Amino acid sequence: MSPEPTPPQAVAERMAEHMAEIPGGRTFLRDEGTKRIWKVEIEAFRLAPHPVTRELYRAVLGEVPASPAGPRTPVTEVSWMEAVRFCNLLSRTAGLDPCYSTGDDRDGQDVVCDWGADGYRLPSEAEWEYACRAGTSGVRYGELDDIAWHRGNSGGEVRDVATRAPNAWGLHDMIGNVWEWCWDVYDPEVYGPYRVFRGGGAYDLPRGCRASCRRKSHPTFRVDDLGFRLARSR
Repeated sequence: MSPEPTPPQAVAERMAEHMAEIPGGRTFLRDEGTKRIWKVEIEAFRLAPHPVTRELYRAVLGEVPASPAGPRTPVTEVSWMEAVRFCNLLSRTAGLDPCYSTGDDRDGQDVVCDWGADGYRLPSEAEWEYACRAGTSGVRYGELDDIAWHRGNSGGEVRDVATRAPNAWGLHDMIGNVWEWCWDVYDPEVYGPYRVFRGGGAYDLPRGCRASCRRKSHPTFRVDDLGFRLARSR
């Protein structure tokens, strides 16, 4: 007999308890194409210790994208737009103020984020890299095989979350396993509405599994190694 599904309210309460407290600071972002480097100041925020799992996604929405993957693997085949909607639904379930207002634009250019709201949201790209590095300055926060599921050790499949070593701030899977959507538009002058995703995945070579590696796609894009992680403003 299958276990009873966890009520959404209990899921929301558990999520709130396990968010990591990320201190304020600064980070430097680098675009490899243009070679541009820029400094970003980061306010203290909260970040989930691992990507949203299929188990959590189903508990909140009542359904999950079809996949043979287990409940503790990161949910994938979720677009940026769907990740935004999930954040708002989880916020309402938890009795928090949703961060996003949305409209009908297929490109998501009418989505507005209220950074002062106490609900769930996607991290900004700068928040993501800052949290990933956790005070380190190297290519990664540890040895690749120790911290990440990547092409060399994943067996060609996405793995359960939090089964590789965390960084110094207790965050798992920041590198490898699945790429993670961020809030930011990648380069609107060149790529229009394309949004950023970070972190590398289970099918990637080491070059894709670096703290600074940036990729992008349309906000309706879905693929089997791209998920998302939850953040909250303080």
